[in-house]
Amino acid sequence: MDTTRVTRRARTALALATGTVLTAVVVQIPASATATVPAHRTAAAAPIAPHSSHFLGAFDATSHDATSHDVTSYDDTYYKDALGKTGPALKESLHRIISTTQTGKLTYDEVWDALKDTDQDPANSANVILLYSGRSASKNANGGGPDDWNREHVWAKSHGDFGTDTGPGTDLHHLRPANVSVNSARGDKDFDKGGTEVPEAPGNFTDDDSFEPRDAVKGDVARMILYMAVRYDGGDGFPDLEPNDKVGNGTEPHIGKLSVLKQWSKQDPPDAFEKHRNQVIFDKYQHNRNPFIDHPEWVDEIW
Repeated sequence: MDTTRVTRRARTALALATGTVLTAVVVQIPASATATVPAHRTAAAAPIAPHSSHFLGAFDATSHDATSHDVTSYDDTYYKDALGKTGPALKESLHRIISTTQTGKLTYDEVWDALKDTDQDPANSANVILLYSGRSASKNANGGGPDDWNREHVWAKSHGDFGTDTGPGTDLHHLRPANVSVNSARGDKDFDKGGTEVPEAPGNFTDDDSFEPRDAVKGDVARMILYMAVRYDGGDGFPDLEPNDKVGNGTEPHIGKLSVLKQWSKQDPPDAFEKHRNQVIFDKYQHNRNPFIDHPEWVDEIW
């Protein structure tokens, strides 16, 4: 007897009886990976489809959306130990989940090639989408020139002084391609509303101590900051990162403003590009997820 088939039938019957929707795990781990696949990703595993199958139709780099798309789903049992919890208990549970499943860790040099994959322009596989400007730029235009793109630490690495060693300094969940000069304009400033518009990235604003990203990625920025606060809690030899509600945090392991970041997360919910990026990091690189992309409602449950 095919016990797998019986198990699936039993699960389906249970789902129909309770009204639960079952989602399949879709996993792709490179053949060269040495990490053991966590148990929660072994059931119903199938190779992830090529990028083109995730984003079908026209893509607007300014809005980070696709007119038609099919974002790979995942099995929410990844979060089984966190479901139903709130407050500090939820935060601690999510920390354990996303830290123990992060079996893939990159060097800073490896981040270059990873970003060419995670942030690939769905409309042009030779390009990446730059975070702040929304511009589609050649993957080969990475470097240090003013018109090149480089690796932006959304949680500025000076806030906690964690550098670029493997760890928070190379965590793909908060590293994004950004135009070099726009990255410089952001610097290590906290996030807040207002300022003068950045000439090379219309829709972004900055002043002496803060930076406001364009509307289409405000939520992305918020969820990356909050991921870092949950992932890095003072263990692993790294500082305890935590957002607060002020700007001008300097080298302290804090970034603000939390109240503004929470507004941005609601204002700009996860879109197809962000969900796809989360999946690629999970499938191919770090094997952990940003929980606030999968469950944006958890932002208010914790903060």
